[in-house]
Amino acid sequence: MTWKPSVTVAAVMERDGRFLLVEEENQDGGDPVYKQPAGHWEVDETLRQACAREVLEESAHRFDPKQLVGVYRWSRPRRDVTYLRFAFCGEILGLDEGRTLDHGILRTLRLTPDEVRAIALRHRSPLVWRCIEDYLAGRRYPLDLITYLA
Repeated sequence: MTWKPSVTVAAVMERDGRFLLVEEENQDGGDPVYKQPAGHWEVDETLRQACAREVLEESAHRFDPKQLVGVYRWSRPRRDVTYLRFAFCGEILGLDEGRTLDHGILRTLRLTPDEVRAIALRHRSPLVWRCIEDYLAGRRYPLDLITYLA
């Protein structure tokens, strides 16, 4: 069996002490869950491009990833999948009013760190809080840490 981690990107979007999260339908049924705008890296795009695209699709915000917050591995045994997440922070450039959000996304929220922690049982994964925690700790890495070779 060949192990192939699922590569994802996520945006840690903070403004005035509040973090933008999206509420989405729970893939396992039950109450909706909360997460950063995030999704899968697609062919022929950089990780930075993937992050900006996912943010727009899931939150209707234009986002310019400026730094890497961290790289994370998380295994989800019930689904037999391992995620390799690249989390970015950057500049929120604006909102595309009227843009339809991706299927399954219910709404966006802006929450304080305490509010994010208070709903931890409804986070889509433990990566939600860990990425915010690392951001609050000042973890930032330059984008040239990531190299693409043809």
